Amino acid sequence: MSTVAGLSATLLILGGLPAGAAPPGTPRPLHAGDRAATAHRGSTVSSLAPGDDDEEGSSDIMEQADQWNEARSAPGVVAPGAYSAAWAQLQSLPRTGGRWADETGLPYNSDDPRYRDINSNSSGGAGNVTGRVVGMAADDRGFVYAGSANGGVWRSSTGGGRWQPISDKLPAPATGDLRLDGRGRLWFATGEANTSATSFVGTGVYVLNDPRHGEFRTSDRVGGTELENTTIRALRFGGDTVWAATSRGVWTHSVANLAGPWHLEFAPNPSFLPGGADAADDNAAYKNIANDVAIDPRDPSKVVLAIGWRSSDDYNGFYTRVHGAWQKTTLGGDIASDPDNVGAVTFSRSADGSKYYAIEQSPEMLATNPDSNLYGVFVSASGNPLGPWTRIADYHKLAASGSALTDDGYMPGIQSWYNQFLQVDPNDPRHLYLGLEEVFETRDAGATWTTPGPYWNFPFPCWSIDPSKQTGDCHQTVHADQHAAAIGSSGGRSYLLVGDDGGIYKRPVNGRADASGHALDWASLNDGSMDVLQYYSVGVGLDRQGRNVGVAVSGGLQDNGQSILRPGDRVMGSNFGGDGGDTIVDPANGCNIAAEYVYLALSVTNNCAVNDGSWTTDPSKVSSRNVAPPDNALGSAGARFIAPIAANGNDWVAGGTHVWIQHKGFNIQSGADWINVFDLGAGHVATGVAISGGQVYVGWCGPCNNQGFTRGIAVGKADGTGWHQLDLPVDGVIPNRYVSGFDVDPANPNHVFVAMNGYSRKWTEGPGAGVGHVFESRDAGAHWTDISADLPDIPANAVKVIWGGGLIVGTDLGVFYRAPGRTGWKVLGRNLPTTTTMQLRTGPTGLRLYAATHGRGIQSYDLWQLLLFG
Repeated sequence: MSTVAGLSATLLILGGLPAGAAPPGTPRPLHAGDRAATAHRGSTVSSLAPGDDDEEGSSDIMEQADQWNEARSAPGVVAPGAYSAAWAQLQSLPRTGGRWADETGLPYNSDDPRYRDINSNSSGGAGNVTGRVVGMAADDRGFVYAGSANGGVWRSSTGGGRWQPISDKLPAPATGDLRLDGRGRLWFATGEANTSATSFVGTGVYVLNDPRHGEFRTSDRVGGTELENTTIRALRFGGDTVWAATSRGVWTHSVANLAGPWHLEFAPNPSFLPGGADAADDNAAYKNIANDVAIDPRDPSKVVLAIGWRSSDDYNGFYTRVHGAWQKTTLGGDIASDPDNVGAVTFSRSADGSKYYAIEQSPEMLATNPDSNLYGVFVSASGNPLGPWTRIADYHKLAASGSALTDDGYMPGIQSWYNQFLQVDPNDPRHLYLGLEEVFETRDAGATWTTPGPYWNFPFPCWSIDPSKQTGDCHQTVHADQHAAAIGSSGGRSYLLVGDDGGIYKRPVNGRADASGHALDWASLNDGSMDVLQYYSVGVGLDRQGRNVGVAVSGGLQDNGQSILRPGDRVMGSNFGGDGGDTIVDPANGCNIAAEYVYLALSVTNNCAVNDGSWTTDPSKVSSRNVAPPDNALGSAGARFIAPIAANGNDWVAGGTHVWIQHKGFNIQSGADWINVFDLGAGHVATGVAISGGQVYVGWCGPCNNQGFTRGIAVGKADGTGWHQLDLPVDGVIPNRYVSGFDVDPANPNHVFVAMNGYSRKWTEGPGAGVGHVFESRDAGAHWTDISADLPDIPANAVKVIWGGGLIVGTDLGVFYRAPGRTGWKVLGRNLPTTTTMQLRTGPTGLRLYAATHGRGIQSYDLWQLLLFG
């Protein structure tokens, strides 16, 4: 993988896997039913299909991040300003009438007792979940604020739950940090900075003066455009100054006067910043990463900067100001200060200033230690950020504290480059909460630890798969992968709030725990009112549940498996675990489902994967079967992390390094039923597929990063004949950018449309970036026409032909419609929240459109509204 990660205007900019990162294959207990999960559950199933143990490790997440970025930045880096330009174009377009409906705005129970099949994590203990929450803030009157990965900021006045969106008028829904200042104002730093997959940059920092009643507006931005197209990992307050740790160094601004620009305090490699001599360098996005800022409580002028890329660079380290200039410094005590061991760092200060705490992730351990890359957790007992710092935990100590992660290859801190929070009890400087993959707690400043929020309940003796017992004698835990925490109160009662890959959880600050240190009193605050679920895909099919007749809606999610909503349901269930990728649903039977995990790891069920867990004692009762194409066995060498699949009746296509076809539809029994019809070529891997009327279209890239990026389209027949590569010169009509998706005219298989990701050449500094995002061919790809017209210059992910010849395109900022016989575009509907649309599908009748958004759930639009409202 390349270390390149261009500065894309709406997406992750720090997603590469540089030399020295964790080796491929780092094992991780899945949120899926593979060997690891099966072993936890005591299954008698001894073998699974090839590729079923392709576990999602720490390196897998980093690779997904790289691939997510490639789609939007290749063949080069994206210049600042692309985001604002696209947003302005969107605002200038007319809108159609009609309204969108939130299909998934109801509770999503990851422990739904209906779905205890082999590939589900139901009974793990996470309960109701939503999408990733990476920012938390709370006051002493029961108001709670949550910042989601790509769904904006939400408010609750009841200590959590009954959420209301308060940032929907802003152009950037990605959260970097969320803080209440001493005046009660809410600061929203946009641009998620955890360097994971599916992270997006933002448009700066916004301040809401009355967060209990108001909503963010574009006029609430602090300063100018200085922080646009960055990620912001932390905001810290010291005296009359706010400090922002960003992907382009450390910036400051007055907290008293919010006008005027931000001031760049320090960038270790300023020549790599936009406008600098090295701005076009492949590694520019990695050269000025700031993680956190520690401010001396006794003297706000004394500041320590934590600077560095998670996988090491010469500039990694701690910096202080000496005679007005920032210089590297060595902190006192046990904490490491050398570039090899200063990676992602988080600071937290006690309310009385008597103690400072720190998490330190080690790039060297990331490269060499298969168990963890956590260098340690530290305390400065004097409250001085210069130290001396004393190590109060390492991964061995945490593993022995009641953790669920005690096996070699996946121990506490294995993803400490991704999972970090520290929260000190404001009433007790010795009482500290630590977030890694799990939630840890110490009440004696680190002398002893417990794990109130273990990864899941599967490895513990209290666990049971019995639906009547939920998780046996185990109690509710939190979802895995922690990102944020806050302590709030109401009526004098204090509570802890944590944000993670599954949403928000709450328990009393002085909560109860069992003899193992596992909390007895976690409550999920994911009541369905805050739908920030991050979908990659959607599928819809007719379904009958008793008297309830309607459609079953399924979709694959980031770290929340596959959701399913059946007619009459008041709660969604999860019938497949892990990262849910692409999906196929039978329009005539919504319980015929093909669900992808990662790297084309496909499973098929013919009964919605309904199962009471009896498969654990009788393997013949398993409700889903593994049908992965052979490319899955090669992992990242065989397919994209989220690889494309498509169906037309019983004819299915799956894209890896080869084009795979099968003709048995949902009767497919194993991976052996796939037929290899075409080799895409050395180093080429599929990015989008379509099949209709026996004609198959496959988009690919390879290399897929900025260094030599190449794209192409292969075309052939489902019977294996006529396969060939289209002639797509670098400077041709089709831009040299990522091929995201196709749709085919159902009346003519030679009439095809393609959606292209990335930005046009005005913003993309790379060869052949070209212009346009939607292209049409009437001769199976021999000739193409750019039909983008006035469509905003924004990455396009999906295209869909609807009845009558209308065309719909899903992008990183919205969904657009072109009427039959017209050339201009309109924004579709009037209330779709700003977020990324990954996939578009119509329901069984073709009269309702479903959009899989990566941050605001599955949204639907009744297409009859186009006739009624235009």
